[in-house]
Amino acid sequence: MPGECAVTFVGTATTLLRLGPFTLLTDPNFVRRGQWIHIGHGIVTRRRTDPAMTIGELPDLDAVVLSHLHGDHFDRVAARELDRALPLFTTPHAAGRLRKRGFAESVPMPRWSERSTTKDGARLTVTSLPARHARGLVGAVAPPVMGTLLDYERAGHRLRLYLSGDTVLHDDLAEIRRRCPDIDLAVVHLGGTRILGHLISMDGREGADLVELLRPLQALPVHHDDYGLFTSPLSEFQVEVARRGIPGVGCVVPGMTLDVPTRKTA
Repeated sequence: MPGECAVTFVGTATTLLRLGPFTLLTDPNFVRRGQWIHIGHGIVTRRRTDPAMTIGELPDLDAVVLSHLHGDHFDRVAARELDRALPLFTTPHAAGRLRKRGFAESVPMPRWSERSTTKDGARLTVTSLPARHARGLVGAVAPPVMGTLLDYERAGHRLRLYLSGDTVLHDDLAEIRRRCPDIDLAVVHLGGTRILGHLISMDGREGADLVELLRPLQALPVHHDDYGLFTSPLSEFQVEVARRGIPGVGCVVPGMTLDVPTRKTA
């Protein structure tokens, strides 16, 4: 139904999702331009952009979806200012650590696990999907990361939204295509960050590969220009997508809202 669902891009991988009566926040990163964050193993990076809003400016939230516990996805501002009673869907690794920091409603989501909730006649199902932060030796020490599928249904309409998380390409992603062949919108984390020469987030080519694999109706690139460690600009992804003729790829700037149409169920 028109106007029922929308994505607002806040910055980095942080989005505000309005799915009918549900309001979700993804990967909360609210430090300001020029501030430093720690992403693990002694690696720090400085933010180059400002988020489009502060936590105090957010609407009331129903839940947070967190792909993994790195400083550009859950920062010190989020740790200090988010409501600790909010359900927070994330990896078992991150859930355990966040509970120790007072986020008692952190929900561990093993791969392919599901959680459903209803509100005002609508149903939302959250499913944890395959993701891998890096290949090889770096992948062995990087924190676990998850992709997320959000299935929204109300009054004979539905929307299927995919959040990639900071994954790189790996064979298990093909299982998403097999199990979830009808994704309406894919929010794709880019950036081309490298540690010891290994990608820990997709560059433009791998991002295009993922969109080509999953074939969503629309794709929205995020997480591509906010930090000094991001080395693959959005333009590389756009050039690759155009070269291959991949349809439905959009672009948003912080503060911009994209309406996402639902589809009638069969």
